Amino acid sequence: MGDRGTRNLVADARNYVVNAIRGVGDVAGAIVDATSGVLVRALRDTRATGSELRGLIADTITGTIHAVAIVGGEVEAAAGSIMVGTLHGTEQVGKAGVDAVSACAAALVKGAADVGGDVGRTARGAVEGAIRGARDIGMTSEQAASAAASGALKGAGDIGSAALDQVRNVVTQTISGVKVVITESFASDLPDWDMGHRHPAA
Repeated sequence: MGDRGTRNLVADARNYVVNAIRGVGDVAGAIVDATSGVLVRALRDTRATGSELRGLIADTITGTIHAVAIVGGEVEAAAGSIMVGTLHGTEQVGKAGVDAVSACAAALVKGAADVGGDVGRTARGAVEGAIRGARDIGMTSEQAASAAASGALKGAGDIGSAALDQVRNVVTQTISGVKVVITESFASDLPDWDMGHRHPAA
């Protein structure tokens, strides 16, 4: 997708979600439904997989975060609902799985940073949402938590070392009763400047 397509999808998602959640009583429920709906619209007619699928999810989540900020919501509090909506939406179009969870978490962390939110609290909300919605997409709580935590770390790594440290401190704890384990394969995705954190000199 070109830059113009990316901008259009972000704007479409933002406008759709703003209209869906503005003035409703149950904001959390509205965010779940709106995120799910906008993802179904974005993914229904595409055969996207891999990096293209992750990009479409990221653009949609970015627009959703901007919508929450526009209506005065707290991105950190909305992160779990956005994740649950992402799982519902991707499941409806047959694209739910580790990639979708990870892409959503990464986009949530980067989007929170864009609007001045707390990346650590947002990452925790993303993992909590993944755990909450895991059963709906045929994943265990542990699998979903690991995918969300890895995605959150990837998103934080794209922001900088301070964000990465903040997110790591949150997602390497037990969350919602689940011990979060970061997969070894994720280590290769971290930026070079983080090597010292993972492999300190003897």
